[in-house]
Amino acid sequence: MSPVTAPTREPATPEDVPRTSEESGPLALAGVFARVERGEWPPPDGRLRVVAQPSPRSAAVVAFTAHSVVAADVDADWVRSRLDPDDLAAPLRAPFLAALADRLARGVGAVDMVALASPLPGPPPVALSEWTDSEHPRVRRAHRYRDEVRVWGTEGGMVLVGRGLAGRWEVAYEVDPTHRGRGLGRLLASAARHLVPSHAHGVWAQVSPGNAASVRSLLAAGYRPVGSEALLVATPG
Repeated sequence: MSPVTAPTREPATPEDVPRTSEESGPLALAGVFARVERGEWPPPDGRLRVVAQPSPRSAAVVAFTAHSVVAADVDADWVRSRLDPDDLAAPLRAPFLAALADRLARGVGAVDMVALASPLPGPPPVALSEWTDSEHPRVRRAHRYRDEVRVWGTEGGMVLVGRGLAGRWEVAYEVDPTHRGRGLGRLLASAARHLVPSHAHGVWAQVSPGNAASVRSLLAAGYRPVGSEALLVATPG
């Protein structure tokens, strides 16, 4: 299975709001991700979909090629009033994200590149030991935004997997400064493809486009860019 080969299809008729509860309810974004994992891409029809927030924890704006999804508990008419319909990048531009964050009383995160890889069988390509208790900053952050988090470490680095936005399986990893430039990031990113449960259909990674080292390690580990997104998360107080 290749998660990044788009099938040939006729463009869908553009529409602003999905017509059924299945398309717009809390499971709508999870359905989008599941189809992308199967290689079934949203049609590049310029459509903007407004669907329900997948959970109380996170709202999101997710963009694929000429197709965007606003997954937040806001009125679709309000969203349309804030966006230029001729600007396909508008949903992830700063003015709209700031307005949406204000509307939801949430903080807005960075606009990340999103990459996807298929799970792999067998042991990971680097020796790892599981951490059952860690105060590592990346681990603490993971527990704020993900469920079912598991963490492994090796000399010079760590990798974790957990269920993040709309229940998808996500990876995060970190290499110690003294071990960078040796290919460990690639090995850790690849390891995550072996560490997700057998029922997982994809491993998702979010990375700042400016973090060129991490982008390169993900590409080298077999991940492929599928889109971009920004999370809107509850802020303390």
